[in-house]
Amino acid sequence: MKHLLKSAGVAAVGMAAFGLAGAASADTLTVVSWGGAYTKSQIEAYQKPWIAKTKDTINSEDYNGGLAEIRAQVEAKNVTWDVVDMELSDAVRGCDEGILEPLNASDLPKGADGTPADQDFIQGTVNECSVGTIVWSTVYAYDTTKFKTGPTTIADFFDLKKFPGKRGMRKTPKANLEFALMADGVPADKVYAELATAKGVERAFKKLATIKNDTIWWEAGAQPPQLLADGEVVMTTAYNGRLFNAIVNEKKPFEIVWDGQVWDIDLWAIPKGAKNKDRAWEFIKFSTDTQRLADQSKWISYGPVRKSSFPKIPAAVQPHMPTAPANFKNPLQNNFEFWADYSDELNERFNAWLAS
Repeated sequence: MKHLLKSAGVAAVGMAAFGLAGAASADTLTVVSWGGAYTKSQIEAYQKPWIAKTKDTINSEDYNGGLAEIRAQVEAKNVTWDVVDMELSDAVRGCDEGILEPLNASDLPKGADGTPADQDFIQGTVNECSVGTIVWSTVYAYDTTKFKTGPTTIADFFDLKKFPGKRGMRKTPKANLEFALMADGVPADKVYAELATAKGVERAFKKLATIKNDTIWWEAGAQPPQLLADGEVVMTTAYNGRLFNAIVNEKKPFEIVWDGQVWDIDLWAIPKGAKNKDRAWEFIKFSTDTQRLADQSKWISYGPVRKSSFPKIPAAVQPHMPTAPANFKNPLQNNFEFWADYSDELNERFNAWLAS
């Protein structure tokens, strides 16, 4: 989702020199996420407070998503990851496959305002094997120095005549096919019904083909802002939090187009057979409490999945949230059930199309 930068190795966040009196003996947890600004937000909001509380060491690893690495560890009976940040479709599928640990949602803490967890978490963000953390969106952004009048709609992204120049898109069918259909005139609430038909899939690939020769395909979430900054593309799809970091923190001349944003959630999960399963679950409960989720928004513009966290979001960050009213006028929620059912088929089709 949104986040990625493949690291050369494992980064140890470290062990705090202090902790709460009576804390359990220190452990080492391997926490896997998407790297870059996103992992930094998790380190600041979740990991450092956890280390201070427990004296644990956290090894922070990055990956590019999907289930392949988890599946391989589980099948080899050599699970080295303890907690993994996942997209919803992968979390549901991994649970169905039995490669993720079931979690006791009734054990999650109440909200800071006393609201029971099952009422505090946004509907659909707590599942049998996963607990949500953030709402994020795939959007597109453009370099404001390249156009006198910039694009404003998802259709503009595909308009090479009106807005000439290279595009950037993630090397995956997910979100790209949805963008293509919306750009071709399919209303957001009809996209998945259309995409579930052979005719709809053909329509989406036909629209993608109109910009295929002018597209640079990215895989890591840190790449799109860099592609823009280097002038390799004039506009690119990207995760909104990565763009927030580039625009607000790095002062890049980029503008986000929120029309047709595809929004989703990320969740924590524990691979089946994790050696530190109990400690991993304690970390998940801690990192998804009201304060920790609110704190993450100070570092990146992803919305917390707990309702009790929203009032604690800094006012200056609120306009950058995917769910801000001005940004949420034509959104499309990623249909995790669709992608859980069709991801293999459409990934195969997409890769063949790229190679053709």
